[in-house]
Amino acid sequence: MELRHVRYFDAIAETLNFTRAAQRLHVTQSTLSHQIRQMEDELGVALFDRSGRKVRMTEAGEMLRSYMTPALAQIDRGLQALRGTGLAPTAHIRLGTTASFNTRMVPRCVSRFLSQHPGHELTVEERPAADIARGLADGSLDLAVSYQPADDAELWFEPLYNEELRLVVAATHPLARRRRVRMAELHRLRMVLLPRSMATRALLDDCFEAAGAQPTVVAQLNSIAPMIELIRQTDLAGIIAETAVHPAADLRSIPLEDPTPIRTPGLLWKRGATGSPTVRQLATIIRDAVGQAG
Repeated sequence: MELRHVRYFDAIAETLNFTRAAQRLHVTQSTLSHQIRQMEDELGVALFDRSGRKVRMTEAGEMLRSYMTPALAQIDRGLQALRGTGLAPTAHIRLGTTASFNTRMVPRCVSRFLSQHPGHELTVEERPAADIARGLADGSLDLAVSYQPADDAELWFEPLYNEELRLVVAATHPLARRRRVRMAELHRLRMVLLPRSMATRALLDDCFEAAGAQPTVVAQLNSIAPMIELIRQTDLAGIIAETAVHPAADLRSIPLEDPTPIRTPGLLWKRGATGSPTVRQLATIIRDAVGQAG
């Protein structure tokens, strides 16, 4: 039995779902199923009951997990300690992200990763979603937080959560006291938006069209932080992910409806690339950050 079998077993035991476990491990579901069957054949017992609609652990699987999970945690702590001594080789990870995630979520994840892996290097590249997909495909990026590309068979996409895009205005704006705003009310409203080359802008343009609204776009910025600062200092309104806006007394974040713009960010990596253990650890940190935020 190899260490990878233990990690595969632990991921399935935690999720009780072969699809989610495969996504978490950056392997195909068929590879994961094959490896678990090998493990069960070697041990001579069934570890999971797959007979029903849901995967369940057998009594043997429960017993094995009670021993293996602490052992796996101890192994990981030993590897981390070894890296901290400088005796293990460092890794350089290239993470792609779109602008809104690079405002709050990604910096938190990078901070946690570097505190756990002080000997490693991490480069974060803020790119449009289309550029991120190309970077993963050509190998210039190892992992990304972005959106699911349209019809891209080269990439795996693991959804992380759904989030609303909200109208953001200064506290002095005429709409600042509203509890909700309909998309139709944005007709001819002076706005700052992301450029048309970005996936979020395409989503918003579809929502505008559905509502019959044509806002007056006087500025386009390809980064969220300066967009928020421009909103703070002017009469312009913007539409920004709720998770990207820090609570502030001089800003208001207002839900939109009819329709409500909703997008689903997730982890992206190249299909068939298992990734290094360090890349997988960064992916786990991102998943944990999303769970804690929820």
